[in-house]
Amino acid sequence: MLCALAAGASLLACTPAYDWRTIMNNDDGYEVTLPAKPRSDEREIQIAGQPMKMKMQIAEAGDAVFAVGTVVLPSADPALQRAALDFLEEGLARNVNAPLAPRATQIDLAAGGRVPGSEINVNGASGEKHETRSIHARFVAQGVHVYQLAIVASKAPPQEQADQFFTSFKLY
Repeated sequence: MLCALAAGASLLACTPAYDWRTIMNNDDGYEVTLPAKPRSDEREIQIAGQPMKMKMQIAEAGDAVFAVGTVVLPSADPALQRAALDFLEEGLARNVNAPLAPRATQIDLAAGGRVPGSEINVNGASGEKHETRSIHARFVAQGVHVYQLAIVASKAPPQEQADQFFTSFKLY
């Protein structure tokens, strides 16, 4: 997962300024503002011994890759939601060989209100060249969906750009 994000980050030298646009993903139940036209990706992952699909919407701007990943679980079982959240959090931290220290955050609902989520900020070396990467990510489970919002960068984007991305994410 991080490999795809890191590969995109290597292409960022030719990416101009931020061009924010709102993306409404009715199939996966969210809206988000991304800094460029997104591309989609999908991959098979294993969570709690079960094969699942993770869908990604990825946009690149500045020195960063902005991504929203969605895993659709076979049920809304809280234990399976927790396993998926742990898998995603640990995977991002492991990709840069960083210790995991998630903290609580709140994720907005489009209809108003908030639901609990978690957030990590990790830095470390990744890839064959051991290039320094910064990852700022948020995670939330809602029903049968588990979401990962991540900014992966060689140089973290300005705080207002990161805030634009994270605060624009709303669940339906």
